[in-house]
Amino acid sequence: MSSGDYSYETKLAHLSRPPVRSHGFVNEGVFRGSTVLQESCAAMDANGKKPAVERMTTYGTSGGPTHFALEDLVAQIEGGKHCIVVQTGLAAITLPLLAYLKAGQSVLMPDSVYGPTRRICNTLLKNFGIETVYYDPCLDAAGLEAIWPANAAVLFMESPGSHTFEMQDVSALAAVAKKHGAKAMLDNTWGIHHFQPFKHGVDVSIQALTKYVGGHSDVLLGGVTVNDTAEFEVLRLAATTLGYYASPDDCWLALRGARTMAVRMAHQEKAALAVAQWFTTLPQVKQVRHPALPGAPGHEIWKRDFTGACSLFGVVFDERYTEAQIFAFVDSLKLFGIGASWGGYECLALPTAVTRTATPVGEARAVRFHIGLENVDDIIADIRQALVHLPA
Repeated sequence: MSSGDYSYETKLAHLSRPPVRSHGFVNEGVFRGSTVLQESCAAMDANGKKPAVERMTTYGTSGGPTHFALEDLVAQIEGGKHCIVVQTGLAAITLPLLAYLKAGQSVLMPDSVYGPTRRICNTLLKNFGIETVYYDPCLDAAGLEAIWPANAAVLFMESPGSHTFEMQDVSALAAVAKKHGAKAMLDNTWGIHHFQPFKHGVDVSIQALTKYVGGHSDVLLGGVTVNDTAEFEVLRLAATTLGYYASPDDCWLALRGARTMAVRMAHQEKAALAVAQWFTTLPQVKQVRHPALPGAPGHEIWKRDFTGACSLFGVVFDERYTEAQIFAFVDSLKLFGIGASWGGYECLALPTAVTRTATPVGEARAVRFHIGLENVDDIIADIRQALVHLPA
């Protein structure tokens, strides 16, 4: 059988591992280094002129065996051909934006986008003479077409949004981008494995590998995956030019995390749905925003396009509660840390602070929950005791 014939779980256990003849160890080693020695001056010159896809390393920033093993694994998860691993999830976002945009052009950005992505657009890209047009993430193809700027070079998507969880019709929106000759980019961190971006017209798929691939809240990494060799050459050149580089130690930790990702995510998906469903029964709750939950906003798109869900969702509490009450509720949770990340093994809760430009959002009473590997009954009991601060 070829690797393409194996299931997702089997691939995670076996892909990117060294052959037995490589010292006999099960896992890939950690290859650290800045200087890469060449056989001769002529060989160094020739290697430097070869396409990036051949992985002829002439300096440490080009990556090494540890990097390449992780890149191959992530490309398989994303359903693409090539991946570039960079130092953070945010770097994975900035890399393709800087590679494909230039002064005088514009990028279309969903209004639900990750806060640091918005900051990039409003500062760095703005200073480079690149305009950002924020759009309603729930627009259909006709709606996007109606606002499409003549100078747009990139359509960025994030589905669902990682704070407000609006689902985007990626296939329809990517088709509009293709019609106009623009690149369709997707932050696919929430949909890892469960959404195959290149089957939906995406050109560049972005992952915060910090989240589920790392899985243990101890590594920062990002991945940029494409399904076209020409796209890979453009992005690798940009990464080299910018000096983007991921630590081989972090890559090794991510490889180790990936081996158990299928098991962790299966548990967390089930647990998050159970907790989300329980939240719908509470009189304190106005709305639960979990795309895989029947009746939740965007559920029909999720049902059509996704094979599963992750562990992150939002809860909108009734307007009668004050911000102080919401903070007291979150502060009193015992099993939930208060932190900005997600995808690790532990539960997290974070009051939602949302900035919008194009569309209003009444989210002052929302909390984002990430469900970890803790027992579901314990999680629910913990939330129940904290509800003393939100009397029914």
